[in-house]
Amino acid sequence: MRMVLMGPPGAGKGTQAVSISRHYGVPHISTGDMFRAAMASGREVGARARAYIEQGKLVPDDVTMGIVRERLAEPDASRGFVFDGFPRTIPQAMELDSILSESGQRLDAVVLIDVPEEELVTRAAGRRVCAACNSVWHMKYNSPPAGVCSCGAELTVRPDDRPETVRARLAVYRSQTEPLREYYGASGVLRVVDGLATPAEVEKRILMVLEECGR
Repeated sequence: MRMVLMGPPGAGKGTQAVSISRHYGVPHISTGDMFRAAMASGREVGARARAYIEQGKLVPDDVTMGIVRERLAEPDASRGFVFDGFPRTIPQAMELDSILSESGQRLDAVVLIDVPEEELVTRAAGRRVCAACNSVWHMKYNSPPAGVCSCGAELTVRPDDRPETVRARLAVYRSQTEPLREYYGASGVLRVVDGLATPAEVEKRILMVLEECGR
């Protein structure tokens, strides 16, 4: 299984990528994980990525794709992979297609988890994190007893979960990543899954469309 899992921030890509990678026995690969591994390795491409990340800048496509190329060459990716939130732009998608083509491979599927923007804002705005044990609660879906964590500590709102921050991230997604829907749709590998359900139900829907792809 060689697939890309895409969707807006808060759609649940990370949760689903872990489950799907386990189901197929292939690695779950996220951009953040790749960057951290490359920087820890001491390789030149990792050092180049670090120079941008430590300055709070976006890592350029040529550096990102160098890291992707190295990651796909590792033994555990020989049978496949689940990319989580990558590629983010059409140029990255085109380069990924090129890298795979060099070894006679291609993507089996691109699954888009579709969730309305207002639901994404609701999910983020209701999230609370324990200041002591890092447990995550939700004021609507998994409300804490007596307004505090079960350990008794205060709950806080992460800056990334504030509505204005979420909407700003969604605007970036719409401008940079949403065009991938048309790109992958034209190649026939795109499958859209309704993300308005429990994680278990969304996983079931994803596995169902992957089976329909012939896997």
